[in-house]
Amino acid sequence: MFHFSRFRNTSALLYLHITTTVFRCVSTMSGTMRAVNFEPGGPENLRIGSVPVPKLREKEVLLKVYATAINRADTLQRKGLYPPPPGESDILGLEAVGIVEKLGSGCVKTWKIGDRVMALLPGGGNAEFVASREELLMPVPDNMEFNQAAAIPEVWLTAFQLLFLVGKVKKNDTVLIHAGGSGVGTAAVQLCRQFGARAIVVAGSQEKIDFAKSLGAEEGFNYKESMFEPKVLKHTDGKGVDLILDCVGGSFFSQNINSIATEGTWVVYGLMGGRTIDTGDHLGKILQKRITIVGSTLRARSIQYKESLIAEFTQQALPHFSSGEFRPIIDTTLPLDSIQEAHTLMESNKTTGKIVLQVRDQVKDEL
Repeated sequence: MFHFSRFRNTSALLYLHITTTVFRCVSTMSGTMRAVNFEPGGPENLRIGSVPVPKLREKEVLLKVYATAINRADTLQRKGLYPPPPGESDILGLEAVGIVEKLGSGCVKTWKIGDRVMALLPGGGNAEFVASREELLMPVPDNMEFNQAAAIPEVWLTAFQLLFLVGKVKKNDTVLIHAGGSGVGTAAVQLCRQFGARAIVVAGSQEKIDFAKSLGAEEGFNYKESMFEPKVLKHTDGKGVDLILDCVGGSFFSQNINSIATEGTWVVYGLMGGRTIDTGDHLGKILQKRITIVGSTLRARSIQYKESLIAEFTQQALPHFSSGEFRPIIDTTLPLDSIQEAHTLMESNKTTGKIVLQVRDQVKDEL
C-alpha cells in the first residue's frame, strides 16, 4: 500500500537533531550555516559543508529554513549540466519553507519577521538559511507542517504554469500528462480535476497509474508495457488529446505527435528521454494537424513573470490546500544529511511525488 509520506532512517533523524544542535548555535553566531555542497558528478559527490549565511540584496528576505526538497533540476546541476542563473546561489535547491528571519532594504510587501512562508528559488534552498525575493514568497497553508509545504512551490507552480499560462487549458479539455507519478504530474492531475479538465497519465508502473487515478486521472497507461499512442486514441475516440505536458522529449516524440488532436497544444518542459528525435514525417504532421509546440522553463524566467505566476497561483490554487481539496504528495522525507540518498532515490525513478529534506526539528524549534 502506498504511503503519502514515510520517514526513512528515523534513528538518523533523531541522531541528527542531537548532534547538530550545538553546531547550529555556533555556526549561526559566527555567520555561517550548513548547506549542501558538491563537485560535479554522482550522488557520492554531495556533502554537507559550512558556508556563509547569505547577505541580503535589495528586496530580499532571509528565511530560516525548516524544510526543502529536491527536483530533477538539482540532479542535472549536480552533474554540471544545469548551472544556476547568473548571479544566483550555486547551492542546490529550488524551494524552501520556513520562517522570515530578516527583511532586507527596500522590502515593501506585507511580510514580517516570524511569518511562515514558502519560497520559489533560483537556487540555495538546500541550506539552513536562504535569501529570497519578497515577491517570490507564499504563505504556508493553514494547519500545514513545514515538511508538507516543502512539496508545494516548485512542482505546483510548474504544473499551474504549464496548464494555465502556457497550455491555456480549458474546461473539458483532455490533457496527456507524462510522468504522472512525479511531483509535477501528481500536481497537474489535481489541478485538472479541480478546474474541469480530463487528465490521462503515462507512467512506468501500475502503482503510479492507480495512484494518479485516486487523485482524479480518468485513465493511465504504462509505457514500459506497451505503446501509449493507440490507447490514447482509443480512449479519446480517435480524436487525440487537446494538451500534452511533456517532460520526456525525444523518445516519446513520435507517439506524442500521433496522440495529439488537431489544433492541440504540446508543452515540452523536460528532456528526460533525450534531446533528439528519430526521422519521419514529423513536420508534415505538425502542419497537417496545426499543432502548437511550446518549450517552457521556470527557473530562468524573470522576477516579474514569477511574481505574476505566484500571485495567480496564490489566489486561484493555494486556498484549496487549506480546504483539503489539494494535497502535496510526498514519497519520502529524509534529513538534510541524507542528501546522497535523496539524489540516488530521485534517479531511481521509483518515487511517487516529492522527496522532502528536513533541515530542522520542526516541533522544538517552533516552541
